[in-house]
Amino acid sequence: MPVLVMKFGGTSVATVDKIRRAAKKVGVEVAKGYDVIVIVSAMSGETNKLVGFVNDTSPLYDAREYDAIVSSGENVTAGLMALTLQEMDVPARSWQGWQVPVQTTSAHANARIEEIPTENITAKFGEGMKVAVVAGFQGISPEGRITTLGRGGSDTTAVAFAAAFDAERCDIYTDVDGVYTTDPRVTDKARKLDKIAFEEMLELASLGAKVLQTRSVELAMRYKVRLRVLSSFEEQSDEAGTLVCAEEEIMESNVVAGVAFSRDEAKMTLISVADRPGIAAAIFGPLAEAGVNVDMIVQNISEEGRTDMTFSCPIDQVARAEKAMAEAKAKDEINFHDLVADTDVAKVSIVGIGMRSHAGVAAKMFATLRDEGVNIKVITTSEIKTSVLIDRKYMELAVQSLHDAFELEKVA
Repeated sequence: MPVLVMKFGGTSVATVDKIRRAAKKVGVEVAKGYDVIVIVSAMSGETNKLVGFVNDTSPLYDAREYDAIVSSGENVTAGLMALTLQEMDVPARSWQGWQVPVQTTSAHANARIEEIPTENITAKFGEGMKVAVVAGFQGISPEGRITTLGRGGSDTTAVAFAAAFDAERCDIYTDVDGVYTTDPRVTDKARKLDKIAFEEMLELASLGAKVLQTRSVELAMRYKVRLRVLSSFEEQSDEAGTLVCAEEEIMESNVVAGVAFSRDEAKMTLISVADRPGIAAAIFGPLAEAGVNVDMIVQNISEEGRTDMTFSCPIDQVARAEKAMAEAKAKDEINFHDLVADTDVAKVSIVGIGMRSHAGVAAKMFATLRDEGVNIKVITTSEIKTSVLIDRKYMELAVQSLHDAFELEKVA
């Protein structure tokens, strides 16, 4: 039988009634002739509650025990989903990560999937099981310990299962009905996309769009897993939601597919750094070791052997970055006059595969922001995206004006 993977996020399984609603959607696909692998998250709010228990018990916790505790939320959901399907006379069985087994690295709380053997679940399908309900977000390390995959790990679990079982498609059920040109809460002109290329979705996910976890899109692109994002709370059809697929499947698309934004950004500038070979490594090496996620980087023109180095990072990593730079300076690894942090900025980006073949897209973006009186602090570009840092108070204005300028409410 063809295999279909269906993933239900926390809001989709937040209550027993919502689990029943999700189970009915699974039953529809079983009736079409699919063997279905259902990946479930913990019920909404459950993981945060479990993390709170860990922090209250042991602030400097053992990561192995952390994983044993926080993975339990998905186990509960998987069991409830299997029971619900059984009540519907659908042959179903729940699977925890170690039972599959989902083989991962040993990096507790942020493990990566190494392999998913298909033999155990395939054998059960052969014996008449129609639905395997798998607890997402978890696996087992080479040492035999439970591991978790980090926030959003259930998306990654779903894509990995779709790749391992050569599934026809991987459906990601969420509380939104697809991928939009931008956040509909920012502009009511936002339009749901019927299709979006892997590359575009990857950029949007990494730039602030919350619909799909970045690692899951990377995995889907690598293994050519067709993803469909759709709502748990609406009636489904074969055309529902947004299909994330290879560029070749999209006949026509707008030059710009969407506008992404990240509100919680900070701009940090090292003033008067010695301009010498290896200075960038001396700065960004300690930042990487401190776990600072550096994004945009700009180096000013050197004057009298000194230069300024600017970079952006999430606002909650500013203190960590400041500490790393102070320690590097104290060790005489780098020498700078001052470190200035601007914590009142936002990142706004335009993304589209059409930007590869159309000149003037960035210029149009800059002109649009100029006309709205929005000053650009930092610019970075790639083949299919242009990102700018601006004052946070102008973020919504920038998103709305760019959405209008590129006429994203119109279908190509």
